[in-house]
Amino acid sequence: MKAIRPGKLSGVPYAEPRAYEAPHAALARRAAAEGMVLLKNEDRVLPLAPGSRVALFGAGATRTIKGGTGSGDVNERASVTIVQGMRDAGYIITTQAWLDDFDRQYADARRAWRDEILRDIAGGKNFFDAYSGRQFAMPAGAPAFATEADTAIYVISRIAGENADRYAAGSDYYLSEQEHRTLKDICRLYPRVVVIINAGGVVDLSFLDEFSAIKAVLVISQPGMEGGHAVADVLSGAVSPSGKLTDTWAFRYEDYPNAATFSHNNGDVSHERYGEGVYVGYRYFDSFGVPARYGFGYGLSYTDFGLLTEEVAVAENGTVRTSVCVTNRGAVPGREVAQVYAALPDGRLEKEARRLVAFAKTKLLAPGETERLTLTFAPEDAASFDEEVSAWVLEKGVYGVYVGTSLGKSALAATLALPEDKALTRVGHICPLREQLTLLSCPAEKRAARHAALLDAAEGLPRLTWDLAAVPTRTVDYTVTDPRDEAAALTDTLTTEQLVRLATGEPQWGGAEMLGSAGVMVPGSAAQTSACAMEQGVANLVLADGPAGLRLLQHYNVKDGKPIKMPHEFSMEHGELYNGPELEGEKYYQFCTAMPVGTLLAQSWDTVLLERMGDMIGEEMEIFGVQLWLAPGMNIHRNPLCGRNFEYFAEDPLLSGRCAAAITRGVQGHPGVGVTIKHFACNNQEDNRMASDSILTERTLREIYLRGFEIAIREGRPAAIMTSYNLINGVHAANSYDLCTRAARCEFGFDGLIMTDWSTTNVDENCTAAGCIRAGNDSVMPGTPMDHENLRRELEAGTLTLAELKRSIARLVRFTLTSNRYE
Repeated sequence: MKAIRPGKLSGVPYAEPRAYEAPHAALARRAAAEGMVLLKNEDRVLPLAPGSRVALFGAGATRTIKGGTGSGDVNERASVTIVQGMRDAGYIITTQAWLDDFDRQYADARRAWRDEILRDIAGGKNFFDAYSGRQFAMPAGAPAFATEADTAIYVISRIAGENADRYAAGSDYYLSEQEHRTLKDICRLYPRVVVIINAGGVVDLSFLDEFSAIKAVLVISQPGMEGGHAVADVLSGAVSPSGKLTDTWAFRYEDYPNAATFSHNNGDVSHERYGEGVYVGYRYFDSFGVPARYGFGYGLSYTDFGLLTEEVAVAENGTVRTSVCVTNRGAVPGREVAQVYAALPDGRLEKEARRLVAFAKTKLLAPGETERLTLTFAPEDAASFDEEVSAWVLEKGVYGVYVGTSLGKSALAATLALPEDKALTRVGHICPLREQLTLLSCPAEKRAARHAALLDAAEGLPRLTWDLAAVPTRTVDYTVTDPRDEAAALTDTLTTEQLVRLATGEPQWGGAEMLGSAGVMVPGSAAQTSACAMEQGVANLVLADGPAGLRLLQHYNVKDGKPIKMPHEFSMEHGELYNGPELEGEKYYQFCTAMPVGTLLAQSWDTVLLERMGDMIGEEMEIFGVQLWLAPGMNIHRNPLCGRNFEYFAEDPLLSGRCAAAITRGVQGHPGVGVTIKHFACNNQEDNRMASDSILTERTLREIYLRGFEIAIREGRPAAIMTSYNLINGVHAANSYDLCTRAARCEFGFDGLIMTDWSTTNVDENCTAAGCIRAGNDSVMPGTPMDHENLRRELEAGTLTLAELKRSIARLVRFTLTSNRYE
């Protein structure tokens, strides 16, 4: 039997910086700068010379938002604001009086917000609902005034988070009236204005049409704890911006195909009908010819690049290889992203115009330097799902290979002629649609014109035959077989009561009431598995929230050598909302790195960098004694108003899957720790998230909302998956055998641990612990006595079999035995 490591305190009894902190902060700073997107730079107003005078306005100047709220937050040591970062870089800020006045307004607004939450709690609300139900609204600040500076910066900041969607209203998607007045005054007082967008998602930019003084726009998203330094790096030119958008920024919110029906917009948060089908994000704008203000993949630099497609070739296995030379033709070092899109021919299936199939980022290129990139995509990357034959297919016709530095700037480089229809993978049906759903359709004449334009543009370009006849067709076997290994043998030695307890997290210190902070061994961790079988050699595991870093308590108290029970309030906002007596014991500290949010990381389009970020998280997991990180989050940005978009990567499944796989490889390069990709699946709405039914066709589900998970599983081999709260076509995701077993395990080849999201079984009587186990979940989180009672009752009734329960526990034990909980 393996020896289980003895427990130790995760923190230290001193607040001085530890060895890992400085290098991790430096990496977070680099990642933040790499993901910032320069949308506009008229007259090359940027970069700004260090030492110059700058008038700095806006809520995010002194209160820069590092990340979103809720379980995706991180209780870091400290965060660098924009004003601090600019001062450290040598800029002279001429608006200190405005910033001081804003800080006073902020403090007053923060106290009022805190008092409202405390009143809600006193009225009977639990802490998390009271906290997440009242998003803090940043004050707008005082009117602007003139200073001796020629350049002004206005920072637009937005807070969003778990359990609430955003609104297409002032102070959120749109500017408030006061923000608009302030920006108008700034543009009247200063000849050169730079707007910084400090928001986790898309905001309205229609003010650009109104104010000609705005010369530059920089999207910094929510850049983590080193955000202020990273902003100064980009503003000064120490880093030439190389980020690219992972979302389409429309001219109007109403331009998004699901704008009117998303979440609360139609008054129905219980049924979310995905009537746009596969036309999500750029797939809609590109296919329907709807102009966007800034399109998918767009981003400027301080230098200029030339991109030359040298060759497009087809390998025997059908893989398409594109060789691209990227040259820095400007005067400063910089990086560029090459992107490949496939144009899809219409057949019996209606398809989007183009789809991202490959991308790669250059190294830092000196002026005049060239790098040759090789980008490949497989037939699967251009396939569509045919519900009629239940298979992934490529329909015969002419496919286009477009290459460029964004979707809008991509040009046709070659065509591929597929002589016959090709079925790549035959599968069984999953998650059947239970009602009629009217799908958005692109007019036939528009699709025909698009294809004719493709053929016209192909004149003089390489025309390749894409013969896939020799590529074997795979048929999925849905037989579930589990290995008879050490884990299975150990599971057979456990009592039924031990199996029941291991099937959930350990319901200690409040269980579900301590949502996201129920861990005992590592204070502030999300939960831990049961210690009921320690004598048989099954160690308990610690799970910590993500995905912007490890979410642990910044500090906790120790008495008689053991952590005391810390109030839940300490798990959010650095304990700002705690309103109780002083706690007993000695303080212990555990400072985690708050890295940029998922959207900003994806905007780097740099999977090597993301793998390094994962490696950083893996190191901190080892330091603090965490075995499973509840991240990365990778749901699709279906609509800009989803309150949790900041945690996720993109509106595109390929980019999302590749980002998640890269982070996974980095984390799991540390033996004994793992990631938990989430939320599986269709968690694209936060309002009523536990009971909302995502209603969509099987094709939409597979092509848009499951595809990224499949890529992450195949390329990253994550240790775990977390199911989502919502229903899919009337069945809770956590209770869906089609989703958890047929899709994840049988089709995608997932062989790890599947867990529920926290308190999933509290939703309604149709979502039970036993139902989760039958579906293929292996752990019901965070664990409550109610879950244990349900499992015992259904075992006795025979509606849950002992074999089903053992199957799940063997998977938990299998990961546990490979974890770093052992000597």
